[in-house]
Amino acid sequence: MQQASDFLAESEALEQLIAPLQASDFAQPTGFKSWTFENIIRHLHFWNHMANLALTAPDAFQTELKPAVEGMMAGKTLPEIELDTFSAGGLDLLSLWQTGFREVAAAYQQADPSNRVAWVGPSMSARSSITARQMETWAHGQAIADELGIERSEDDRIRNIVVLGVNTFGWSFKVRGMEVPDEQPALRLTSPSGERWEYGNLDSKQVISGLAHEFAQVVTQTRDIADTRLEGDGEVAQLWMRNAQCFAGAPAEPPAPGVRRTKVPS
Repeated sequence: MQQASDFLAESEALEQLIAPLQASDFAQPTGFKSWTFENIIRHLHFWNHMANLALTAPDAFQTELKPAVEGMMAGKTLPEIELDTFSAGGLDLLSLWQTGFREVAAAYQQADPSNRVAWVGPSMSARSSITARQMETWAHGQAIADELGIERSEDDRIRNIVVLGVNTFGWSFKVRGMEVPDEQPALRLTSPSGERWEYGNLDSKQVISGLAHEFAQVVTQTRDIADTRLEGDGEVAQLWMRNAQCFAGAPAEPPAPGVRRTKVPS
């Protein structure tokens, strides 16, 4: 499955980004909810592990999911829940994540893309599950890159995240209790390699245009649209970009303008 190979490449890109770090660096907070590098790597490892179980050991998935859901219901934060399962930190945690993402990639590369796998909410296809893992890796990797003052080199595998953003147009409104607009805006994007990517009704007067990776930043809420060069023509296009959310869970507010950015190295 190509999406599994793309997830592997995304994880390896993050691995390369953090390769120079020392153990003490993992305590560094980021612009994402003040999560540390360690919080982020543990979060990625926990849910990669759960995605692997969902595909290869469904009963074990349900067993391990139960205390996590109970923790959420009790008001625990995700970092607290994930620490309960994986207490290792620093370079030991890094090693667990490195081994884990390769295992889950290998499992999904052999899977039928249409195979249904369980998750916290509704089940999803194996293709959607591993695409979500790529999206999470890319989005959380942005927080680390921002803190390190590094502008990442983007790749056309980001198309999976763009498609996820397109497919969650309705969800972005439903999760907020808002009426879903009748017409989804047209999307005209330029890929990292310079290709033209277009989605939706291309005759629509509601249009979002710009760079594909900046669209991905907005739908993953790693940037406010004001901090990108995206152009939203039409009321619905602008409303979508203000409320875009390509991930599951409770409604989340995008960062305020200027809050999430690549830091200038001191």
